[in-house]
Amino acid sequence: MSDNSSPRPAAGLSRRQVLGAAALGAAALGGTVTGAGQASATTEAASAAPASASESTSVSASVTERRERAVVVGTGFGGGVTALRLAQAGVSTLVLERGRRWVTGPNATTFCRFATMDNRSAWLTDHAIVGGVDKTWTPYTGVLEAVTGNGMTAMCGAAVGGGSIMYHGMTLQPAKADFATSIPLAAGLYDDLNLWAYPTVARMLGISTIPYDILASDPYKSSRLFQDVAPAAGLTPFKVPLPIDWSYVRGELTGRYEATYTTSDIAFGVNNGGKHSVDVTYLAQAESTGLVEVAPLHVVRDLAMDANKRWVLSVDRIDTGGAVQERIRVTADAVFLNAGSPGTTRLLVKSRAKGLVPDLPDAIGTGWGNNGDRIWAWINPTGDAGTAQGGPACVGGSDPTSSIPLTVVHAGSPIQQAGVTALTVVGFGIVDGAGTWAYDAGTDDAVLTWPTDADAALQELIAARMRAIAAAGGGMMIDTNAGAPSTWHPLGGVPMGDAVDLTGRVLGHQGLYVLDGARIPGSTGACNPSMTIAALAEHSMRTVVRQDLGRVF
Repeated sequence: MSDNSSPRPAAGLSRRQVLGAAALGAAALGGTVTGAGQASATTEAASAAPASASESTSVSASVTERRERAVVVGTGFGGGVTALRLAQAGVSTLVLERGRRWVTGPNATTFCRFATMDNRSAWLTDHAIVGGVDKTWTPYTGVLEAVTGNGMTAMCGAAVGGGSIMYHGMTLQPAKADFATSIPLAAGLYDDLNLWAYPTVARMLGISTIPYDILASDPYKSSRLFQDVAPAAGLTPFKVPLPIDWSYVRGELTGRYEATYTTSDIAFGVNNGGKHSVDVTYLAQAESTGLVEVAPLHVVRDLAMDANKRWVLSVDRIDTGGAVQERIRVTADAVFLNAGSPGTTRLLVKSRAKGLVPDLPDAIGTGWGNNGDRIWAWINPTGDAGTAQGGPACVGGSDPTSSIPLTVVHAGSPIQQAGVTALTVVGFGIVDGAGTWAYDAGTDDAVLTWPTDADAALQELIAARMRAIAAAGGGMMIDTNAGAPSTWHPLGGVPMGDAVDLTGRVLGHQGLYVLDGARIPGSTGACNPSMTIAALAEHSMRTVVRQDLGRVF
């Protein structure tokens, strides 16, 4: 029943087997594993972050000039909402995305599988970013980047659709009180968000909970086991709302489609389709207007202001190996930064440090948090977890008595080690935005620092719930993040109040907006952030269209 990272092995099992199973389970959620059994993972994050200098290959000195009315940087939840609402307001918009477009369908082979991982899994690296996977390859514009900081690693999406491509799909709305605790400056927005913005996101993403017949099927035994044990562990069980067309899951159950949902083999994207990610919802509608151009494989290197106080973006168009094919300078009346928390923050920290944009707020690079993320492995529970663990993460539990709001969710693992049953259980909750980003001239980038004790109080509470699960359901719990803290829900860096106003306008800088998770300081009310990011973007864009359109741009 231990919560440490060096457990006594279960009867008949070696310590290596136990730790290996824990590492595989955590890695399969969609992140990295480093060291012996230490894991870090993430799926929600930045889509158009500045690439490192090493990713650039020299080309001709000529630069292509583009003049645009509005530019959106990034295609995740904030970027998708922004692009659609600009288009519906009649604004011609260029959307820049560093990643490539991934098209799926029944029995597609678009994304790599966990067991046969290849360079589609990682953003322009020559090796696997999942530790314990000893593979090298030719660098490719794969779907995930590991952004390593001091004390924390953030995993960031790189694809048209941003983190929605590889996230499990948990679409959770925080309670009013929890929202206010996480984002006190925006507490007054909650009633509006609840009235129309959250419901709009739910409708656009087509969210629903797992149907009874699917939950009752064999691949979802582990989900039912978690549901059964949760009440005895002090948790109130619930079904997780997900943006899934469940007919695809039924197709897998009947053998019509190859297993991907039903084995949780979705860490790098869902091959069968049926996932209502941003690229096939918000962005598809935006492109259908004819007013939006989505430009994949376009990496934004710098943001500057010219003498006429227009916004200038230095952009590299790259190939799938990272080689620069064209240098582009885009001048725009309005720029909407939606590159995810690390991407947007890095870009603005660079602009301030290099003097590219005068008088940027001092608060840029502050207020960053990890949403309280922690990945645990539940090893050898007493109950029957089945031979396959269906997904996405469809069941969870809340603790109504916790002094710090928290949520626990079971996420299936596509890989099992012989002789060991390992379930992945993730926890997250409310934390302060204690992280900071600082410019590094040597790499021309910004580097994250996260205090090691910043989320200690929350993690103690999450650990207690995990121990309670093992006490009620048998087996043991391993904190896979104990030696390598990570997050798949990075938030903050350009916080509301001190860096941007409640509409996302960068203070003192007309026509520059931040509408992604970078403006949320640290956490989103004991929920994963996707729904709140999108709802806040919906709310802000309604204000922008009403107040700024025709006046600012």
